Amino acid sequence: MTSESLQPVTGPSRRTVVATVGAAGIAVALTACGSGDSGDKDTSGPAAAPGTVLAKTSEIPEGGGKIFTDPAVVVTQPTAGTFKAFSSKCTHKGCPVTSIANGVIVCPCHHSEFSIEDGSVKHVPATSPLAAVEITVSGEEIKLA
Repeated sequence: MTSESLQPVTGPSRRTVVATVGAAGIAVALTACGSGDSGDKDTSGPAAAPGTVLAKTSEIPEGGGKIFTDPAVVVTQPTAGTFKAFSSKCTHKGCPVTSIANGVIVCPCHHSEFSIEDGSVKHVPATSPLAAVEITVSGEEIKLA
């Protein structure tokens, strides 16, 4: 055997591997938490049929609301006897909103906040309001229109 056949196999240096992995991690983070709204998210309203009963009026707290997953709707009662409904998908990246507190609907993904009165943006990064969903109130039932 010659000394040429015993040469060690070399690959990228540790520094190169660490730098590449770090750059890939930053790229993933920037993609997952973009700086603006993108057009590839679905923030439309519910897929349920008109007439679907969502809740009883007594289930929606005054000054708050309730989030439904199927269909993806938030029903609020900003003032006594006034009911509003919005898509529960955040307009920033399409994450589902998960809570309602202090007059706002909150998205946990990037902390966007929306008004319970009209769905308008109260805290960015979202720049578009939640889509309004048509509802009817008949007696004690709140239904999709």
